[in-house]
Amino acid sequence: MEQKPDMLQVIFDLQRKFDTEIVEKRNLKGISPDEWIQKEVLAMLSELAELLAEVNFKWWKNPKEINYENIKGELIDILHFFASMCIKIGMDAPEVYERYIEKNKENFLRQYGKSSKTGYELDKLENKA
Repeated sequence: MEQKPDMLQVIFDLQRKFDTEIVEKRNLKGISPDEWIQKEVLAMLSELAELLAEVNFKWWKNPKEINYENIKGELIDILHFFASMCIKIGMDAPEVYERYIEKNKENFLRQYGKSSKTGYELDKLENKA
């Protein structure tokens, strides 16, 4: 049976290739990693605003029908910038995976009051209801 590729690794490989080509073709050499992060955070904020516009957040405006294909497209745009920022700071796909698993575990512990971080506990929320 053929082994499936590591999908997150494929995303990172493609993003690295894209970033390299953009730097070369658009003559962007010499931009420091912190400047790149600033630019990519701004780009991601722009994509987040486009995503927000797709989900009828304006309560003062008549809602439009939700276009899930547009939402998916905006999420992918955000993923591009996220992967690019990870690469710029030296985080590879395995590290992203490991850090995600670690943080997810911590998030569950917080919800059930089993973390050193307080203020997230579900039982306190249920007691208020």
